Order: sequence, then structure tokens, then C-alpha cells
Amino acid sequence: MSVLKIYGRVLGLLRPQARLSLILVAANLSLAIAQFAEPTLFGRIIDRMTQAQAPGQTLTWSDLLPLLLAWAGFGLFSIGGAILVSLNADRLAHRRRLAVLSDYFEHVLNLPLTYHTGVHSGRLLRTMLEGSSAMFGLWLSFFRENCASFVALFILLPATLLLNWRLGGLLMLLVAVFYVATSYVLRRTEALQGAVERHNSSLAERASDALGNIPVVQSFTRIESESHALKRIIDDLLAAQMPVLSWWALVAVASRASATLTILSIFLLGTWLHLHGQASIGEIVTFTNFATMLIGRLEQVVGFVNVLFQQSAKIAEFFAVLDTQPSVADRPDARDAGRLAGAVAFENVTYSYDGRRKAVKNVSFKAKPGQTIALVGATGSGKSTTLGLLHRVFDPDEGAVTIDGVDIRAFTLVSLRRNIGVVFQEPMLFARTIEENLRIGDPDATDADIARALELAQASDFVLRQSDGRETLVGERGRSLSGGERQRLSIARALLKDPPILVFDEATSALDATTERQIQKALEAATRGRTTFVIAHRLATVRNADHILVFDQGEIVEAGSFDALVAKGGRFATLAAAQFMTEPTTPAAGLEGLIEPTAPQARAG
Repeated sequence: MSVLKIYGRVLGLLRPQARLSLILVAANLSLAIAQFAEPTLFGRIIDRMTQAQAPGQTLTWSDLLPLLLAWAGFGLFSIGGAILVSLNADRLAHRRRLAVLSDYFEHVLNLPLTYHTGVHSGRLLRTMLEGSSAMFGLWLSFFRENCASFVALFILLPATLLLNWRLGGLLMLLVAVFYVATSYVLRRTEALQGAVERHNSSLAERASDALGNIPVVQSFTRIESESHALKRIIDDLLAAQMPVLSWWALVAVASRASATLTILSIFLLGTWLHLHGQASIGEIVTFTNFATMLIGRLEQVVGFVNVLFQQSAKIAEFFAVLDTQPSVADRPDARDAGRLAGAVAFENVTYSYDGRRKAVKNVSFKAKPGQTIALVGATGSGKSTTLGLLHRVFDPDEGAVTIDGVDIRAFTLVSLRRNIGVVFQEPMLFARTIEENLRIGDPDATDADIARALELAQASDFVLRQSDGRETLVGERGRSLSGGERQRLSIARALLKDPPILVFDEATSALDATTERQIQKALEAATRGRTTFVIAHRLATVRNADHILVFDQGEIVEAGSFDALVAKGGRFATLAAAQFMTEPTTPAAGLEGLIEPTAPQARAG
């Protein structure tokens, strides 16, 4: 996207405030006319006074009074108009900055998880804050300065030809030379500024990574290493920034020099024309004032273009995020799902992240309302991807997922996800109070509802032990709590949502054995009457499941009850023996990929 297109799009975002924007543009036009009228009237006053010096000529106040009053009137209008424009431009720019920031934030929250896994949250945050602030500065400078400057340069400057075409032509020539020089600098610095912004993004990502992992940085004594890495990025940033600054410093010097040269040129040409009877003294004074004013406008335009080029990469990145279309979205005819019964079916479902390797291949199974379905298998075998398809983290490439006999793509995303509660392996708590984290499950929950959810999740005791009870702040990502405490709050949050379908993605992996047994017993009551899906590596947690699906490389290779699968003597039986749940059996093919440590760890499947 070119710089001019970026600027045009930034101005286009003023459309919701179109009426006020047009009023401010008209006000700037009036101010530009008034500022051109002042030197014109002043020149007329000078001519009237010089004419009165001729023999037989006299000058009275009544001769000058109309010109003086008009001159003073335009001056006062310029002052008052500038104040009103500044006040309203400030308010307009602030309102639009917060509005586009809010739109960006909502858009990013709606982008699918597949997008967020590939884009750093620090980059998204920086883009939101810096992009909206950059647009604020452009809107403010447009209404305060640049709109009037553009009017003066492109509309009123040619009008000076009507006063004296020779002096007006010289002014236009000097402005054209200045424009050519500035355009050359712009072309030389455009690519350089893009490199600067890439280094700025790297700086934000590196700092965000380190600040988000302080315990790791300190525990592994990586403070000095992380500091050096950040300093290297800063050095690269400065190396890229310095050539840009040098070019624009050259433009700043050239603009100052052009002011002196322009005024001198106008004065010398005006004097020569006066000596030949082709310009009056008043016209020389008028065009000298024009030159001074236009140089000021040119400097404003140069400063604006400099800022625009510095900010264009940030704004382009902002628009790039806004232009990202979610891969999962509501169909035009999507309807509200209401409260679903929970009969889930996968019908020959296939999905690939990259279009080459299939993460899920021809998966088919059914779950009746109230049943518990367990998914087991090695990391990367497709378990989490399968359940991600259930709550439309992504849509299948082939096949369909149905609930109560209806393709889930026929439902709106909001109504579908309202029917599904997910407990992730990583608890993902907000840096808010315990109660605020719980109310994400149901903002309208009563105190009794919250107490019941905490009790079911075996979290009541530790919440009561907190210094401020439910009002205790849990810190960023819940770091003030232990892993087990965070997970229990996560479970309570899902139970508070009261959905007909529950998904547990290794939800008890962070709990000690005693607490895990307690929660397993509590969940049996909590999940009664709900369709429940459980991803588990520790098979003790799924012993009572109605149906167990064994995944390998995206496919279901075994299915049945716990006892039936053990009796079959296949992959599941080997895994159960490895976890000392049955008598050892002869290892089946692929054992190495199926057995995993019982300690919690991140995984792709």
C-alpha cells in the first residue's frame, strides 16, 4: 500500500464524523482565504500611501479606513477561526482514535486461534497502540495545519497570478523546485523506513517475550543474555534509522535556506519590475508576505510528509490486521442455536493446517447426549484438533460436524460456543480478581451459582484461604496461584457457564494425585446429563468413559470401552500396561509414539 493510499484510508476513517469533518475543511478554506487577503490588503494600503506622496495628492483617514477595517477584520477572523478549528479538531481526533482502537481490538478478538498462534501478542498490542496514535496525529495535523496548507499551495498560490503574473510565476517555480527535491527524498527513504518499523516490531516482540517469562529469565540466569539481545536489536534499529534521519535533516536545512532565497528572489525581481513600471511597491510588499507565508506552509507540509513516512509502516500494519479475514465466520443465513441437547457426530471429517499434511483424516464417531467420550493418543495425533473443530476454532476441509443433527456451520459462532464449555490444559486466567475470572463463564451468575461451581471444582477451600477471598487479584496469567489452583478455577469457570457440552483438554494434568481423584469424583456429578469430551494422557482419568477413541496420525485406530480396548490387546492395551493399569502385554507397533510422560507438557495434538 503506497503512502498516499494509506493517508487516503486514514482520512476515510473520519466518515462516521463526516459532518464535523466537512465543517472543519470549510473552516480551513475560509482561514486560508483570510490569510491570503491580509497581505493583499496590506499591499493596497501601502500603494494608497505611496500614491498620496505625488504632487497634488492628499490622504485622509476616510481613504484608508475601509482597507484598515477589512485588514483588521480578516486578522481577527483568522485568530478566532484558528482557535475554534483547533478545539474541534482535537475532540474529533481523540474520538476517532478511541473508536478505531476499539474496532481493532474487537476484530483481533474475533480472529481464529490459528491466526494468533502465528502472530505474537506483543506485536498485535504494539500495532494497536502505535497505529491508532499515529492516525490521531495525522488527523490532528490535517485539520490544524495541513488542510489550510494544501488549500494555500494548490488553490490560492495559482490565484497570485491574477495580482502580478510575473511575481506569481516566480513563486510557483520556487514551490515546484522545492516539491521535486522533497519527492526525491521521499523515494530514497520509503524502503528505509519500512526496515526501521520491522526492527521496532522485533524490539516489541523480544521485550514482550522476556517480560512475560520473568520466572524463566531469572531461574535460568538469562538476564544478561536477554539484555544483550535487546541491545543488539536496538543497535540494528539505530543503524536503520540514522540514514532516514540524515535525509530529513537535509530537507529541513533546504527548507530554511529556501525561505531566504525565495524572499530575496521576490524582492530582487519585484524591484526590477518596479523600476520598469511593471510592479508597484505595494505588490512587492504583498508578494514578500506571500513568500514568507508560503515558506511556512511548505515547512508544515514537509514536516507532515516526514511524519507520514515515519508512521506509514505502523499504520499499514494496523490496516493489514484489520484486513485479515477470519477463516471461520458466520454464514449469511446462520441462525441462533438456542440450547442444544448435545448429540454430537463427526462425519468423515478431514482437516489440514497447511494444505499438505492432514492433521485429522476421515474421523467419524457419534456421542449421544450425556455420554462421556475420551480421546487418547500421542502428542500431535489429532486429539485437540478434532475437538477444536467441534467449537469451530477452524472448519473441516471435508466432511461435517453436527450437533443434534444440524451442521454446526448453520449456527452462529456465538450461539454455538455458548453451548460448549472448554477447560484448556493451560488455565489462561486474566490478571483480574478470582470472581471476575469466574464470571467470564456467566456474567449474571448469582453468589450461590459461583459457590456451587467452586465446590464442584474442589476450589472453595483455597479461595477462602486467599487474603481477599473472591476479590483476590490473581496476577498476570494467574501467577499468584499454584498450577492446581489455576486449573480448578478454570474448571469452575466452565461449570459456571452451564453448557450442554463440555470439553476437557487434559484439564487435570496440573493437579496432584489426591486433588485429581477429588475432582474426578466431582466432575462425575458435574458432567451428568452433559455430553463430555476428555483428552487425557493419564488413562486413570478416563476409565469410566462411555467410549474411548484412540488416535494416531490424525486417524481413529481403535474405539471402544476401557475394558473392551484392554481385552483387544492393541495400542490402548499396551499404553494401559505402561501406566501400570493392567498386566504387561507384548508391545504393539508404534508404542514409542503412544507412551508419554505423565507430567504436564505442551503439545500440538
